[in-house]
Amino acid sequence: MSLIIDVFICRQDNYGYLAHDTATGKTAAIDAPDADAISAALERRGWTLSDILITHHHRDHVEGIPALKARYGAKVTGPRAEADKIEGLDVLISPGDGLLLGSSGLIVRGAPGHTLGHIVYHDPSGRHLFTADALFSLGVGRMFEGTPGPMWEGLVGLRSLPDETLIYCGHEYTVANAKFAQSVDPNNAALRIRAAEVQKLRDAGRFTIPVSMGLEKRTNPFLQSDTPEMASAMGLSGEDPAAVFGALRKAKDNF
Repeated sequence: MSLIIDVFICRQDNYGYLAHDTATGKTAAIDAPDADAISAALERRGWTLSDILITHHHRDHVEGIPALKARYGAKVTGPRAEADKIEGLDVLISPGDGLLLGSSGLIVRGAPGHTLGHIVYHDPSGRHLFTADALFSLGVGRMFEGTPGPMWEGLVGLRSLPDETLIYCGHEYTVANAKFAQSVDPNNAALRIRAAEVQKLRDAGRFTIPVSMGLEKRTNPFLQSDTPEMASAMGLSGEDPAAVFGALRKAKDNF
């Protein structure tokens, strides 16, 4: 059996996701940015919310929890490391844990940096990866709480997943990310093609998500922090990849 993923916009630029297990009808919202938008998506699909899977504590990912719990009685699962910052959690999980959504097995992976306890949800069978604000299309999340080393190591772990893995991130930032990526990697032909495709999609009012891990490996400069080319672009030839990653993130902050 498999998961069907419904993609929609919440708030201004948050992505909302519903993951529906076809065998059992169980349906999870990945994060809870906007209860009304999630309810509208459920009604459109004819699904009933059974679960809410939280990735991190930021308001634009948890604000809808109380209303959704009240409407549907959904079970809320989230990061043990951020339990004191998220109200309404019923189940606490940590990196390496597994959980079931109906008959579909998900694996919890650690992705610290944007927040210290940030986690992502991986569906190995369906090759879906819900990365929230850890990994974006052509970018990564701002490092609000963490440091470059652990954030880089978490991204290396995600990068090791099969190229066919589909990434579902937390925000529609791809056009802006593409502009920065081209500024540090101007000779990347795959990136030029991706940037043009992204602009066409957005001009047509279409989503840029999901995107494959294979394409991100070829075009996302942050995932190339351990290459000589990216180290050179940052003026850090021979330096540790984490230092290159940190320099890239700082450059993006100021871009």
